[in-house]
Amino acid sequence: MLLKHPSYFSLMATFFKIGLFTFGGGYAMIPLIEREVVEKRCWISEKDLIDLIAISQSLPGIFAINLSTFIGQRQRGRSGAIASAIGCALPSFLVILALAAGLARFQELVVVQHFFIGVRAAVTAQILLATLKMGRQIVKDKVTAVIALAAWLLVIVIDLHPILTVLGGATAGMALYWLAPTYARRIIQPERKGGESS
Repeated sequence: MLLKHPSYFSLMATFFKIGLFTFGGGYAMIPLIEREVVEKRCWISEKDLIDLIAISQSLPGIFAINLSTFIGQRQRGRSGAIASAIGCALPSFLVILALAAGLARFQELVVVQHFFIGVRAAVTAQILLATLKMGRQIVKDKVTAVIALAAWLLVIVIDLHPILTVLGGATAGMALYWLAPTYARRIIQPERKGGESS
C-alpha cells in the first residue's frame, strides 16, 4: 500500500542519503531510489517510478535532479519538489567543494586510480540490475519487446541519441494506440489492475 505525504525533512533526508552514497551519475542512483522510495517507504509504485524515469530522461537538465523533483512533487507538491531536489543535489555540492582543491594532487596516485576502477565496476553492476528489473516490468509482450530491441540496436549500431530513441518509442506507443486500440488496452489493463490493488 502506497504511503502519502511524508514530511519535507523526510524527503530531503532520503534524497540526501541517496545522493551521498551514489557513485557514477544519475543512472547509478536508480537502484537506491527504488529501494528507498518504492520498497522501503512505499511512496510510489514501481510502475510509476519507471514512468518518471522515462520522463526525467526525456527532459533537459540533470537526470537525478529531475527524478527526485518529480517524486517530491508527487508527495508534497511544489515544496516537496524543492526539498527533494535540494536533498539530491546537496551531497554532490558538498563533496565536490571539499575535494576540488585536493583531488588534482591525488588523482595520479595508483591507489586512487584503482579505487575509481572498483567503483566504476560496482556502479556498472548496479545499473545492469536496475535495467533487468525494469525490463521485467516493461517488456511484457511482442510489441514492447520489438520496441525495446529496436531502440537498443539504434543506440548500439548507429549511435542514435538516447532522447531520439525515447521519442521514437513514444511515437510507436501512440501509433499502437491509434492503429490497434483494442490490443493497446489489453496491454495497459493488467497494469491498471495491479496499480489498483496496491
